[in-house]
Amino acid sequence: MKNAIPLRARVDGGGTPLPARWGIDSETGVLRDVLIGPIDHFSWQAGNAVAQRTERVGLRFDAAVARAQYAQMVHAYEQAGVRVHTLPAEAGLPYQIYARDSSVMTPWGAIIMQMQKPYRRGEYAACLRFYLENDIPIYDMVSAGNVEGGDFMVLQPGVAACGYSGERSIEPAVRQIQSWFEAEGWEFHTYAFDSHFLHLDVQMCMVAPGLAVVCVEAVEPELVTWLKSRAIRIIDVPYSDAMAMGTNVVALGNERALIPSTSRNLVAACRAEGITVYDPDVTMIALGGGAIHCMCQPLRRDPLAG
Repeated sequence: MKNAIPLRARVDGGGTPLPARWGIDSETGVLRDVLIGPIDHFSWQAGNAVAQRTERVGLRFDAAVARAQYAQMVHAYEQAGVRVHTLPAEAGLPYQIYARDSSVMTPWGAIIMQMQKPYRRGEYAACLRFYLENDIPIYDMVSAGNVEGGDFMVLQPGVAACGYSGERSIEPAVRQIQSWFEAEGWEFHTYAFDSHFLHLDVQMCMVAPGLAVVCVEAVEPELVTWLKSRAIRIIDVPYSDAMAMGTNVVALGNERALIPSTSRNLVAACRAEGITVYDPDVTMIALGGGAIHCMCQPLRRDPLAG
């Protein structure tokens, strides 16, 4: 039987020790371990703008195609040398596949988030059990309201960001996480946006150190200015691509990235930057409102600090 680990590793006032194995200090260090959600009970739910459009234009969900595309994504991770962990599937959780949202990883361990939609609120349970059973420290659990991991990013050592629309993530919950990071001596940038975009990772993601993928026409100029002030260059993605999950990418480290095959403009732009691209087709999953970034939670990356 494994030794019990505390339900909260966070030290009040900061100074929380770094775990020996787990954690991240950026979105772009070499990815070693990743947590993904299960495909078992996935189906489209009309709870976001992308899925609503999918339903409106009459497209039909094909579970067999979704499973085949999911397997293609897992294979891409394995080809890149990433160890893949999967949350145990639970019936009644159709969006459990989107493991980005129920928890986030920090330099000090995982934060258990709170989900907004009723059909997603139960996702925390399997997530919590996974961390406890694998002796992964839990930094803390959000208690100030709903906030989802698609809005949160550890951009680079010492700098994190979290968006909020007032729906999936609300300001009091974001401010709670902000207080924890600032106590640890980190900069924590908050960004308010329109709920039409679901999560921040529909508008931007990091693809390599100092390089972000951003839908410039969708975000406020303030966000672009702030990113540039942190020496982060931008690859601009058109709005139409963004709403097809075109910014929803995962940096693998060592100038490699996982990008949906349908994001042809971005794939070409990244290859022009010298980035090796793994580009699985996840269209049947993305039509539900989330793609590659939404499906993963990095558990361990090589540090960029120092």
